[in-house]
Amino acid sequence: MKRIITLLSLSAILSIQFACSSSDSPETPVVDPPAVTDDFIRAADISSLPQIEAAGTVFTNNGKAENMLTTLKNAGCNTIRIRLWKNPAGGYSGLTEVKALAARVKQAGLKVWITVHYSDSWADPGTQTIPAEWKNLSFADLKTAVANYTSTIITEINPDIIQIGNEINIGLLWPQGHLINNEAQCIDLLKTASAAVRSKAPKTKIMIHYAGVKASDTDWFFNKVKSVDYDYIGLSYYPVWHGTDLAVVKSTINNLGTKFNKKVLIAETAYPFTLEYNDWTNNIVGLANQLVPGYPATPEGQKSFILAIKDIVKTSNSGIGFAYWGGEWVSFKGNQATDGSTFENQALYDFTNKALPVFQVFSLN
Repeated sequence: MKRIITLLSLSAILSIQFACSSSDSPETPVVDPPAVTDDFIRAADISSLPQIEAAGTVFTNNGKAENMLTTLKNAGCNTIRIRLWKNPAGGYSGLTEVKALAARVKQAGLKVWITVHYSDSWADPGTQTIPAEWKNLSFADLKTAVANYTSTIITEINPDIIQIGNEINIGLLWPQGHLINNEAQCIDLLKTASAAVRSKAPKTKIMIHYAGVKASDTDWFFNKVKSVDYDYIGLSYYPVWHGTDLAVVKSTINNLGTKFNKKVLIAETAYPFTLEYNDWTNNIVGLANQLVPGYPATPEGQKSFILAIKDIVKTSNSGIGFAYWGGEWVSFKGNQATDGSTFENQALYDFTNKALPVFQVFSLN
């Protein structure tokens, strides 16, 4: 937190410059955000917050209604991660909504981390569906579309961190960008996205994101993408999918950081405060055998697990931060909803929308 007054002043000046410039023209230069230093990133992904707020959900902290961004900022969170979909049904997580949420984040004095899915909906290891708008493009035209879209994101949002793809274990923009079937094209697409960022905002940090912590798999993947220009390695770590041995998490962070000379983040993680449910939508985690030994599904167990992740990253030789995923995803559609939240028992709020002790993990210590 050193030089905080100077950095905040610089941020205010740059914000004014950016607001006074026109983003209508592709020739308009983009003002870089303040360079993201290697201070430890304590982040939360709250991508669904606009939809949840629109449903009338009220979050509380210490017995009073409080905006989630305020609660996060006061707890010590310094970065907000936001997913971006190309042309989503209903508009949620589209550019207009994400731009507005990013502006709120900046106004709150927090850094913005944009996760570009390069899809109209969820992109993950099993699904990397090309946006419908780009479905019939030639590869050359697809690269142009990726370059233009990425440039637009930088121009419109100007994030501190941009993630070029989400959990791209087997590539992105399938089938043309499939890492196994079309490796050269996948790398070319990533290089195109990276170059678009560098040309517009060379100080913005670029992240490449992989889901999992298994050493052999992560080594294979990051060897494949080593020719791409990027800054941060992002890893998803959920015990239910990626194993319950926390020692593996630390060793993988150390190995990746050393081998590829990158800073490493746990870009997504979460843990339940209960195995109960608050709507009729099946939860991702609901069984005792899905837990990490020593960390029960209780409010204190949730806090202790995230604190352990934080400590693992901080004491590793290359770790630079963590992000809690889905902390806002309470049962906002009501407790009878069959299409509500699969994550309400892993949120940062209990079933009455009261802030849980896990918020304390975002502190500086």
